[in-house]
Amino acid sequence: MAQDFRSARFWAADMMQTALFPGAKAVDATMGNGRDTLWLCQRVGPEGHVYAFDVQPEAVERTRLRLKSEGLSERVTLFCRGHQHMADAVPEPVDAVMFNLGWLPGAVHAVTTRMETTLIAVDAALGLLKPQGLLTVCVYPGHDEGARELRALTEWAERLDPARYDALLKCYMNQPNDPPRMIAVKKKA
Repeated sequence: MAQDFRSARFWAADMMQTALFPGAKAVDATMGNGRDTLWLCQRVGPEGHVYAFDVQPEAVERTRLRLKSEGLSERVTLFCRGHQHMADAVPEPVDAVMFNLGWLPGAVHAVTTRMETTLIAVDAALGLLKPQGLLTVCVYPGHDEGARELRALTEWAERLDPARYDALLKCYMNQPNDPPRMIAVKKKA
């Protein structure tokens, strides 16, 4: 049987399975069309909660409608603000934080995540994580800003204290067109 290595988004979701459970608290740092927000809401169950961020009102509305159609609106708090503000907005420690960087699918590509605010956001995410909590970041280096984010995030993860965090970079090594990478950080204690 042939093995399919899949994609960065699959790798992130696969790793998140270990961090999510009924009653978990999670953050979707880049809600986009709401698919990850919905997925997180399904996994945290009725006792859990998800906090989701996006700077574009269109993304917030798409996500709101997606969650409403699935009957999951009560499990989430949606913020129309940048992920770099999560430390001020999320009122409790969390078990998991997901980032899926880039731009809103189907929208103008001029509005994209930015290296400067993403670095603030990943630091904020680490501050919110409970011990054994997990942070995943899908990075898309196929455009200029995505390449800047990948360089900065790789350097950021390499500098994390190994006594406090495990950091992992997962990527294809021989594929054309700079496919997405996945960075994962687990908080040890």
